[in-house]
This record gives sequence, C-alpha cells and structure tokens, in this order.
Amino acid sequence: MFPTLIGTVVIAGLVGYLCEKSGFTHNGILQSIIICIGGAFLFYFVRLMFGFGFGSPGLNAIVSSIGALIIVPFHWRK
Repeated sequence: MFPTLIGTVVIAGLVGYLCEKSGFTHNGILQSIIICIGGAFLFYFVRLMFGFGFGSPGLNAIVSSIGALIIVPFHWRK
C-alpha cells in the first residue's frame, strides 16, 4: 500500500510538471503539481474505500491528475 501511495505522488507530480511545461495549463509549476497531487490523493483514497478505478494504480494517478487540472482551475476562474 505504501509504495503505491508514493508512486501515485511521484506520477502526479510528473504529470503536473509536464502539463505546465507543455502549455496545457497556465497555473504555474508549483500550483499545477499541488493540484495534481491533491487529485491523485483523493482518487487513491476513493479507490481504497470503494474499490473502483481505471485498472492499474499508475493509470489511476495519471487520469485523476489530469482530471484535477481540468476541474480545479476552471472552477475558480471567472
């Protein structure tokens, strides 16, 4: 369980960094990484509690990180 959690954080951080560097988002590098890690944590614990996901933990981390980057910034912008 613990290595999966650490892997989720690492993958989410990489997704946040790559999305910011590629121009997919314009939040700032640190902000994108924080958003991605938060989304990945949330989905990781939802998967533990309810048992549904997209397959492998790595795929869950990638999809949840991108989903958090899409949902969070657009929700707070006017």
